[in-house]
This record gives sequence, structure tokens and C-alpha cells, in this order.
Amino acid sequence: MPEYRRILLDGVVVETVREGEELVAGDGRRIKVEEARHLPPVVPSKIIAVHLNHRSRVEEFQIKLGGTPTYFHKPTSSLNAHGGAIVRPDGCKWLNYEGEVAIVIGKTARNIAPDDAGEYIAGYTVANDFGLHDFRDTDAGSMLRVKGSDTLCPLGPGLVTDWDFRGRSLRTLVNGKVVQDGSTDEMTWDMHYLVADIARTITLYPGDVLLSGTPANSRPVRPGDVVEVEVEGLGRLTNHVVAGPAAVRTDVGAQPTESEEVLSTALGGDWEFRGIRPPRR
Repeated sequence: MPEYRRILLDGVVVETVREGEELVAGDGRRIKVEEARHLPPVVPSKIIAVHLNHRSRVEEFQIKLGGTPTYFHKPTSSLNAHGGAIVRPDGCKWLNYEGEVAIVIGKTARNIAPDDAGEYIAGYTVANDFGLHDFRDTDAGSMLRVKGSDTLCPLGPGLVTDWDFRGRSLRTLVNGKVVQDGSTDEMTWDMHYLVADIARTITLYPGDVLLSGTPANSRPVRPGDVVEVEVEGLGRLTNHVVAGPAAVRTDVGAQPTESEEVLSTALGGDWEFRGIRPPRR
């Protein structure tokens, strides 16, 4: 399966093809994979994410899905890459990982049937749909700051074409320990359905990204943690969490909170029922 990566090479953005443990530029230059400075593999005009899709996640929250998916938007300013730092602003505590598969659009899609959606997909990449749940009380509907704050949408390391999404394992690791372990087979709505659903009323352009949902056990991470998302056939996306250099301004807007909704979402919806005190971070 061909894999394409965007990197910064000698100060210039270069598109490369992976050949074994090397990345090869169009002019023949080669660089070892581990030495490359990665960029997001695509430049989308929009990033759309499904709220809940994996059955294990739905069961974890003990809720019942509706008959169709719901979505939220992550601004393109949230984009990050393989090897990039995830910034947790000072004064915030509830930054959660969410390992996912990202769908990348290959040609303009509008009003297409699910059976035809595969023709409009360029390929897939790994994503980590980080969420800053400290802002959930104010942005629970839009998820704008929760999911759209700077650095919270790492994609990569590369774009893989001709990848069959069926029956693929998806794992998230924190500091080398597996914390999420799921499969694309537990998705309620598959990749083709999601693309066709959005394209009914929103035109999708080449490079646009759809995030397809996360398995159970999304939990908070703290500065110093290394978070990896590994998808069978797509590779491993690695990021590290750092502390923001400044606190969120207090002279404007809603402030971070620690309500029951914030804590139960960050900790999987179970802390208050099991007598578990939320960790202080």
C-alpha cells in the first residue's frame, strides 16, 4: 500500500513516498524516517468528526445511540503532526486522548451514495482527537474549544492509499502502556457511510478530513506523557504532551471548570458510580 508523507526538508515543505525506512522526495533526495520532521500529511479545508461511533465507547457511557451519527467541527488551526507537541494550557487538567482513523477526501464529493463513497476517498491516516474537557460545560454542543484548541488534531505520520478499513485493529498507548484497544469492526457507521452522510449538504474537497470515532477508555494525560496511536496498516502516530507557557486569560470568556459532566466525560462516565475520586493534576 503506497504511503505518502509531507515533511520539512532543508526548510522547504516536500511531499515524499515511503520506501522501507526511508522517505524519498520527487528530486531523489532521501531521508531516514526517524530523522524526518513531519508535517500533517494533508492540508484540509475542514476537519469534521463524529461524536460517538465505536460500540465500546457507547457502552462505556451507558447511553443509546440515535439512528444516525452526529458531528462536530475542528478548525484547521488545531492541526498537528507526527512528533508534534500537544499543548495543555496552564490552568487546565482534563486533556484526553482519543485514537482514531482519519478519512482523507480525494476528489470533490457532493450528494453521493454510500456505495459510491469509496471512489471519493484518497486514503486514510492515523489521528488523535484530543479533547480539552475543562471547557465542556460551555462548549458541549459545539465542542469548539474542547476539540478545536491549538495542537489538538495531530494526523500522520503518512497518507496510506488502497487501505481496506475492515477488520483493522486500533490501539492507543500512553508511555508504552496500551490504554485503548479496539477495532474498526465495532464502528456503528463505516467510513463510506460517514462520507456520504456529510456530503449530502456539505461539499467535501480534496484533502478534507473526517475523523471516524474512538474506542472506549479515553482518559486524561499530563505534561511529560507520550501518546501513541497505532492502526493496523496505517502506522503509528506519536505525540508528547507539554504544559502551556501561560494560563487561559481570565478577563474574557468562560473559564475551565470541574463539573460532574467534565469529570465523568474525562474519566469515562464511571468515576462517581464506583466511588473513584478523580485524580488531581
